[in-house]
Amino acid sequence: MNKNDSIEKYLPLSEATFYIMLMLVEPKHGYSVMQEVEAITGGEVKIGPGTLYGAFSTLEKEGLLEMVGEEARRKIYILTGKGHSVLRRQLERLELMVNNGHEVLERKNCIEKEKE
Repeated sequence: MNKNDSIEKYLPLSEATFYIMLMLVEPKHGYSVMQEVEAITGGEVKIGPGTLYGAFSTLEKEGLLEMVGEEARRKIYILTGKGHSVLRRQLERLELMVNNGHEVLERKNCIEKEKE
């Protein structure tokens, strides 16, 4: 199995997992992750504690993040190198989807304008 195969098995990421991993490019504790996801998405995405800590457990078992410390009884996590690779690959997938969507919609708009 090559490196890309080991990354692909984690994809696609759910919206919640994507944002959790995105926030963990820098060390953070869970409450901070929840606050920053809500802030960066303008309140569109809210991650509850059950979702967050379930994801932390799964991602840690899969080697995508690791605990790097504890501060006032709050565990601090960060992405591993493997986690960074998965996140980058997910971003590539999302960019392809967005680009394809724009291309198809622009073609459709051109066809509709030609009909007018």
